[in-house]
Amino acid sequence: MTEATPNVAATPEQLPADLVELETLLANLPAEHRRAILPVFDRVKESTLRRRRILNLVQDALSQLRLDMKYLMFDLEATRREREEFRRQVEGQG
Repeated sequence: MTEATPNVAATPEQLPADLVELETLLANLPAEHRRAILPVFDRVKESTLRRRRILNLVQDALSQLRLDMKYLMFDLEATRREREEFRRQVEGQG
């Protein structure tokens, strides 16, 4: 009787090569050993995928922050130019 190895659905490109290799090796173990090891392996696999998702979220947030900073710097420069233009107009009237 054979058991399906992965309880956590993940494509091989989402997992590090070492985990993919370990999963292949676990699939070749006798059923009683595989049953003992698979729950731990699945937790490691879930943890790895969760860390990867978190890292992607952090990278996306940093990219958005960089873009927001560029917009803010542009807005700040435009505001400074407008202020200087207004000052020149006020001083010219006075």
